[in-house]
Amino acid sequence: MENKLQFYNTLDRKVELFVPNEDGRVAMYTCGPTVYHFAHIGNLRSYIEEDVLEKTLRYMGYDVKRVMNITDVGHLSSDADTGEDKMLKGAKREHKTVMEIAKFYTDAFFGDCRKLNIKTPDVVEPATNCIPEFIHMVEVLLEKGYAYLAGGNVYFDTSRLEDYYVFSSQTEKELLVGVRDDVEEDANKRNRNDFVLWFTKSKFEDQALKWESPWGTGYPGWHIECSCISMKHLGEYMDIHCGGVDNIFPHHTNEIAQSEAYLGHKWCNYWFHVHHLTDKTGKMSKSKGEFLTLSLLESKGYDPRVYRFFCLQSHYRKPLEFSYETLDNMVAAYDKLVKRIGGLKKEGAVEQEKIKAYKQKFEAALCDDLNTSMAITVLYDMLKEDMSDASKYALAEDFDRVLSLDLTTAHAEKEAENKVDADLESYILGKIEERKAAKKEKNFARADEIRGELLAKGIILEDTREGVKWKMDSSWKKGE
Repeated sequence: MENKLQFYNTLDRKVELFVPNEDGRVAMYTCGPTVYHFAHIGNLRSYIEEDVLEKTLRYMGYDVKRVMNITDVGHLSSDADTGEDKMLKGAKREHKTVMEIAKFYTDAFFGDCRKLNIKTPDVVEPATNCIPEFIHMVEVLLEKGYAYLAGGNVYFDTSRLEDYYVFSSQTEKELLVGVRDDVEEDANKRNRNDFVLWFTKSKFEDQALKWESPWGTGYPGWHIECSCISMKHLGEYMDIHCGGVDNIFPHHTNEIAQSEAYLGHKWCNYWFHVHHLTDKTGKMSKSKGEFLTLSLLESKGYDPRVYRFFCLQSHYRKPLEFSYETLDNMVAAYDKLVKRIGGLKKEGAVEQEKIKAYKQKFEAALCDDLNTSMAITVLYDMLKEDMSDASKYALAEDFDRVLSLDLTTAHAEKEAENKVDADLESYILGKIEERKAAKKEKNFARADEIRGELLAKGIILEDTREGVKWKMDSSWKKGE
C-alpha cells in the first residue's frame, strides 16, 4: 500500500492529505530569523521540524524548492508595528552597524544549523536585497485600494477584506491578544489591525537603513518581506508556508491579506506551524532567564545532535518542555543508539524484502502528520529484528536521510575524539615527567622550554604541593 503524506494545515485547522499545485514539485517557504541576536534553542526547534518536513518530501520523491528570508531590516519589537526595530536595537547594544550585526548573526544562525544537520534552503534572501519588490507591491496595493497613506506611512486597510482572520473563527476582540496593549496606539490607522507596509515616519528618526520611495525616504514594514521574497523565487502559487505558532497572528495573517489582495487569487494552500519550546517557567525567549543557545549547550558538554534527537522524540504540534535532566537522558539514549549502529558489521546478504517492509513502516510514520517519535520507534524495532547487519546498516543509513542524526557515523567520530584525548593525555604526562627529570638535573632552561611547548598547545602547568597539575587554556582554540 502506497503511503501518502498528511499533515496539519493551520489554514483549515485539520490534518489533510498533501497535494501540491504542480505534480511532483513543491514550492516551500520558511520564515527565517531576525538576525539581531543568537537564535535560542526554541527558535531552532522550528527549523529542525521544518527540516524534517522538507526531507520527508524529498524522501518521498518530491522535487522541493525551499526559500527562506533573512530579516535584516524592519522587524519591530511589537507585532503591532510599534516599538524599536530589533536590528537597530542589536546594533546599539553591540556598538556596530546594522549590517555588521546582520552578517555576524546570519553566520551564527547557519553555523547552528550545520551543527544540527539542518539543510540550508535552496534560496536564502535577505530583506535588504528586495527593496524594489517591496515598493512595487505597495504601489499595486495602493492602486487597487487596499492601502492608504496616513501620517507619512503607507498602511494596509484590513476592512477591505471579507475575512481578515483566516486562521481562526475567534472574534476580533479575542485575537487582539496577539497585539500588545502596553504600546502607544498608532493614531494614523483607520482600523486597529491595519498594518504598515512602508514607513517614512516613525518614532525612531535615527533608523539606520532607509531607501527612496514614491512616498519619501523610509523602510519596509516587517510583514511585506515574506510575501515579496516568496513570490520572487516561487511565483504566484505556493504549496507550503512554515513558521512557529507565534507567527500565525498577526504576521502570517497579514502576509495572506497583502499577498492575496495583490495577486487577486489564493496564494498558499498549506500552513505548517511548530509549537513552542518551554521550560518550567513557560515559553522560551531571549528576554528571560538563562539565554539558552546551542553554544551554551555545547559549553556544557552536549552534542548538538542530542538536541535534535530530543526534538524528534516529541510531536511538532505539541509544546515541548526543556530540562537538563531530560537532555541528560537523551545523551544516554543517543550514545547507546549510535553505538549499537556503529557496531554493525555490514556482513551478510542485504534482504530486500525486509528492507522494503521497514522503509514502508518508516515512511508511514512520517506520513502520519510527521510522527517522528514513531519513526524512531521503527528504527529501534528494526535494530531488534532478525536480519543481517548489512540490512540493518542500509536501513539506518536510509532513515537518516530524514532523521539526520549521523546514525552510521557518530559512534566512530566519538571514538576518534576519545582516542585523540587519550593520546594527548599520554603526551602531556610524558612531558611532565621529562620536565621533572630536567629540574632534577638542574636544567631549568629545558624545564621552562617544556612548559612553553605545552603552553603553545593550550596546556597550562601548575606546580602545587600535591605535584604538577595541568589544564587546558579555555581561551585556546583547537586547531589554531
